[in-house]
Amino acid sequence: METIIIFRIGSIGDTVVALPCFHRIARSFPNSRRIVVTDIPASQKAASVESVLGRSGLIDDVIYFPPVPRKSRDFLKLRKQIRETKAKTLVYIADRGFLSTLRDICFFRLCGLSRVIGSPLSRDLRLPRVDPETGNTEREAARLARCLGPLGMIDLDDPGFWELRLQSDEVSLADSKLALLGGSEFIAVSIGGKDHSKNWGNENWMSVLRLIAADHAELALAFVGSADEFDRSAELAAIWPGPTLNLCGVLLPRESAAAMKRAVLFVGHDCGPMHLAAAVGVPCVGIFGNFNRPKCWHPIGQGHCIIHNMRGVREISPEEVHSAVRLTLAKVSKRTAGLNTAVTLEFAAACK
Repeated sequence: METIIIFRIGSIGDTVVALPCFHRIARSFPNSRRIVVTDIPASQKAASVESVLGRSGLIDDVIYFPPVPRKSRDFLKLRKQIRETKAKTLVYIADRGFLSTLRDICFFRLCGLSRVIGSPLSRDLRLPRVDPETGNTEREAARLARCLGPLGMIDLDDPGFWELRLQSDEVSLADSKLALLGGSEFIAVSIGGKDHSKNWGNENWMSVLRLIAADHAELALAFVGSADEFDRSAELAAIWPGPTLNLCGVLLPRESAAAMKRAVLFVGHDCGPMHLAAAVGVPCVGIFGNFNRPKCWHPIGQGHCIIHNMRGVREISPEEVHSAVRLTLAKVSKRTAGLNTAVTLEFAAACK
């Protein structure tokens, strides 16, 4: 059996936006053993590639390279692990600069990988394209898809390319936790993010939850995220008049995706849970600041309402988010009633 090495680093969001690439690789190499070479998350707020893909059937194994600081013997050990796979083909889907990409390719060739697919050595592949009229950047998922063009078409509008392939036990566990909401429809909320600049702040969250509660007190809230977000989420949950459920640190990423699949809406920062929610087809209200340029990391799919302010996430008001939630919930209600609401809203608030 042929072995394919896939190089992808990053956490939940990085893995989810690369989901179409993993599906393309699986379709192109259906009878091959597919092994991901990736990094070990440096923060408790980050989750590994394996935590998102491990039970999907899209990959068969994972090789982790050592955390920094790395010594020569670490690279020798990693090279030995890769050479023992007897792989000859590398599929490169990492987001790296030119010199890092060149260094990576040289290392993998030393590991015996003679065929390289997807390495973004040209500037056009390495950087997202920018629309000269709007200034919006190409979505990262689209850039990665271009890199893997030699393997065949990747249709980002095809839900099949975003399928997490959740397992029955993952769904059952999520449902058992959601049972605590007593059958109430709920909004999934995530207040976290790896980077502090993405933090909207507790005061803003309290304000927007009070505004939403005035309109939709019949809905429940389910908070998702990492364990260190549990206490903050509990503080916010205390002001909600209806049922709440704090799943921060309780569920693994794939189990969180299974839980969010039952939600009527996701509200949260530019974060991994947002990308998981989008992957399972949940409309998202995304709150973006100046960490990334407009559209590059926006979720793909219909029904999302994105508020992106390049002056910083704290420049977004609770009233803006409340308005986005009201609009999105109204469209969800119409869709449930059988009306055509296949519209994606893109809020470009002060995206200059």
